[in-house]
Amino acid sequence: MVELSWHTTLYLVAAVGVLLALLIVSFLSRPRVFTQYLHTMTGIKLSARDVGRVYKQRGKAGVRDMFLDLIIREDLKSGPRITPDSAPDLEILAPEPKR
Repeated sequence: MVELSWHTTLYLVAAVGVLLALLIVSFLSRPRVFTQYLHTMTGIKLSARDVGRVYKQRGKAGVRDMFLDLIIREDLKSGPRITPDSAPDLEILAPEPKR
């Protein structure tokens, strides 16, 4: 067995404490990071508490469903409504060649 002085043991315990604190902070900050990323990438503002609440209630799949629902709602706000009666947009299907 390796003999450690009390100074070395104290340093090791302090290092483990710091790493444990970093791990706890990283887990607690996940909702905030997710909402910042969501706002940066899509413009959708969301509260970190809402994400945390949904995660506690429904887990990772619930947060994924909430994210997809928000993306779909934002997309519906910005784009034209497409229904079965809408005329097809032929420019998207076969764009005109540029001359």
